[in-house]
Parts: sequence; structure tokens; C-alpha cells
Amino acid sequence: MATTVEQLGINSLKLDGAPSPSLVFEPFDLPSTNQRTLGAPYPANTVTPLALRPSVHDNAEVELDTVVETIKSLQAQDGILSKKLALHGTLLFRGLPIRSAADFSKFAHAFGYKPHEIIGIVVDRQLLAPNVAPANEAPKEVLIYNHNESPQVPHAPEYIFFYSQKAPEKGGETPISSSLELFYRAQQEIPEFIAELAEKGILSRVVYKEGKQYEGGSTLQQAFGKEIQDDDDAATRRSKIEAQIARYGRGKYTTWEWTDDDGLVLTHRLPGIRTQRGTNLPTLFTGLAAYYRNSQVNSGARRTVTQQLFGDGSPIPEKFLARLAEITDEIRVLHKWQQGDVLVYDNVVSQHGRQPWEGEQADRVVLASLFDGDDVPGAYGFGEWAQVVQALDL
Repeated sequence: MATTVEQLGINSLKLDGAPSPSLVFEPFDLPSTNQRTLGAPYPANTVTPLALRPSVHDNAEVELDTVVETIKSLQAQDGILSKKLALHGTLLFRGLPIRSAADFSKFAHAFGYKPHEIIGIVVDRQLLAPNVAPANEAPKEVLIYNHNESPQVPHAPEYIFFYSQKAPEKGGETPISSSLELFYRAQQEIPEFIAELAEKGILSRVVYKEGKQYEGGSTLQQAFGKEIQDDDDAATRRSKIEAQIARYGRGKYTTWEWTDDDGLVLTHRLPGIRTQRGTNLPTLFTGLAAYYRNSQVNSGARRTVTQQLFGDGSPIPEKFLARLAEITDEIRVLHKWQQGDVLVYDNVVSQHGRQPWEGEQADRVVLASLFDGDDVPGAYGFGEWAQVVQALDL
């Protein structure tokens, strides 16, 4: 298997055999605050995000149905947009005729991915359209630092779509950074951390309770209780929750303990390093820098719901977490939203987050849609725990 990232040209994306298609996606440059050239292990002049906008003949109006059909056709060309995502990590689509959650759902589904079922959700997300829900709705003052989606549980999405329905005047940016570049820098600068992480993995402890532990958080029933009925007794409720946990397919590497207040402490041994499909390059799939940086500025239960240790239960030295955050600061950009923007992340290799904003809570409305790929990232480490699997169907 190759161990380099394939460089794909970034000329206009158009259909093969169609010299004058009705719609093409053209790349365009963004300000340096919003777009950067990636470092090693990427080929020279690879940028993130790759910014694309639709172009049509004679300044005709861009129709959503045409956009959807163009996306489907491009994906039929050997998954060209998926390959762009694998290379650039994140794509920005600007100027799309998306006006609602339903429009956004149609656009996201056009890529042909399988909708992701969240098992063990830690935030409250209300369904607004097929596979569309609000992004994290924590209070506007709360920092959500760069992370891969769902690093604290075994079942994570491969693709994340964000749509800006309303953008604040100041703040509220969505960060973009590369997990591949983060691994490369960490291996060069803190190799002892990478060696220990590869050997031991991560011990992730997540606390779930009957009620919400913080604003925007989920309850135990929202996380694992999809099969629970109102008339179920306590034993039946627990049995149904444990059946959902078993879907992770992790066997002895996922354990749980019920608490006296009918809460649950769930412990996973997980790989903090995974490999990208198609290149076998290692990616630091983690929220470690986020847990560290968030804990510095946020307060309350949000800081204690999830605990991350080395896989043997030993604490991760703060100096390693601090350096990961410093590297992330150096390699990230903050996407300044324009209303109607869509960001698409390859979650295996690209990290996201959320900056605080000024004004009202309702000044920033971002919707999210999560999808699975054909398979999961490869293993980089020792032992059975180093390979994650897709969740089992009931």
C-alpha cells in the first residue's frame, strides 16, 4: 500500500465527457486567515480547506437539483470528491442555493455516504431533516477546541457536513486543522508521547446520567435508550442500554459500571493513532488537545464528563497535552462563516471545533450531518484494541 498522499489537480471539477457542462465547481482562494498550505506529509502546495463554488453558463441561476446531480455524477467518477477530501481534509462550498435544513440534507446525501448512527451521544441534537441536526448548541461563551468527531467512543463518523444557516458578525469561527500534520509534528517534537500512545492507546471514561450534566449535553436515554419504552422497568431499561453498548463490538475493551443514581460510567480502550485508508499514513485521531484547552477556559460539569488517560490507566503528562495544543494553534485556520457556506470534513484526517462569539446565542446557527465511509481507519499500535470496527446492527 502506498505511503504518500496522492496529489490531485484542483482545476474545475466537471463531468468527464462533458466539455460544456451546465455546472462546474471552480476552486478559488481564501484569505490567509481562512486557508493555509499544509506541511509534511502533504505534497507541496496542498491547501486546506479547498474552496469551491458553482459556475454556470451565461450567469444563469444555480439550481439545487443541478448541484445535487453534479455532485452525484462527480462521485460516480471514481469518488473524485472523496479523494479531494482525503487529500485536503476539508472542502468549502460557497454560493450554493441551500436555504433550509431540507436543502442541506439533499446536498449532503448526494455524496452517497451512509448516514451515521450516533451511539453514546454526549450532546443533545434534535433531528431537523433527514440526517440533519443542529451542531453543538453549547452556550456561545463555551470554547470547543479542535478535535476529531467522537474520539471518546469506538464508533465515529468518517464524514462531517456543516451548513451555516446564520453567521454571527464577530466570532463563532469553525477551526480546521490536519490530524496527519498533527501526528507528523508530534512525532518529530514529542516522540516519547507518540511511542507511549502507540503502545498503550487511550483509556476513555465517559460519564452518563439520567439528566443533562450541562447545557447542550445529552441524557443517558438520549445516548443509549432508543429502544426504551415508557413502561419499561429498571432492569429492562438497563438491559436495553447494555445491548446498545454491545453494538460497539469492542468486547473486553469496552466496560461499564452502573452508579447509585442510575448513571453509567463507560470505559473504552481506544487507539489514539489510526491510519488513513488508501495511504496508510498515521493520523492523530483524538480530542486530547481539546480536553486540555477546554479545561483551561470552560468550567463546570463539561470539564469532568470525559476523562482521557493512557490505555494502562496512567495519566497523560500535561506537558504533552500542552504541546499538542501549541502545535494545533500553529497549524489551524479559523473559518469565518458566510451565510450559506458548507464545510465538509474527512473526519479521519481533519479536526474541527467552535470559537465563542459575541452577540446573542441565536446569532450563530450551524447545522450538521454525519456519515460513515465504506470501512474504518486502519490500526497503528499493538494489540486487538488498536483496530476499531463499525457498530453492529441490531
